[in-house]
Amino acid sequence: MHELASSSKGKSMVDSEDKHDDEEQVLMNLHKKMMLKKRRRGCVICIGMVMLLLIMILIISLILAFTLFKTKEPKTKLVSATFQGIAPRISLPVIDIQLNVTLDLKILVENPNRASFKHEEGKSVLLYKGNEVGETKIYKGYIPAKGSATLPCRLTLEADELASNVTTLIGDLMRGQLTVDAITRIPGKVTLLGFIKKHIIANSYCQFTFGIPDLKIESQICKTKTKL
Repeated sequence: MHELASSSKGKSMVDSEDKHDDEEQVLMNLHKKMMLKKRRRGCVICIGMVMLLLIMILIISLILAFTLFKTKEPKTKLVSATFQGIAPRISLPVIDIQLNVTLDLKILVENPNRASFKHEEGKSVLLYKGNEVGETKIYKGYIPAKGSATLPCRLTLEADELASNVTTLIGDLMRGQLTVDAITRIPGKVTLLGFIKKHIIANSYCQFTFGIPDLKIESQICKTKTKL
């Protein structure tokens, strides 16, 4: 009987210890779950704050881009224009057009933006009565913020192209005046805040009337237009 009681008592103690260990294990698992949940909640809060900060930075950048850093039109201005060479003349009775005339232009481009203006290769064409009689390229360049640059442009009249309007040309030469149009196109872009890019095309149109045979400019009309 004594041995049976001792055996029952020992078994009870073992069961009590096992139960205690199970309770500790449950508590430990519960603690781990709570800690894991807190960590997850902390990560979610941290990611949310970072996302909110990024959104705020983006909104502020867009506001600045469309207000303080709003893209303004580059201004083009003709600084000087000169004709050089030999005045055109026509030999008769066989029509032979002889000329060696070059139009030298200097175009000032002003960048009023708070960001630099990087322009690509531009082009300038010379027109006589709507027909192209000469062209030249304007090399790539860089104009700093609030800065300016003078772009040279040299156009040569081509005799073969002028010959297509020989009747009109003869009349202009007899009158002692020749009128030509110079159209310049300068494409480029302005980069704001390092990532917002605005493409711009600056166009310049000038009409010149020069005397024959002195090649002096008697009148000039210029207009500028910028396409954003």
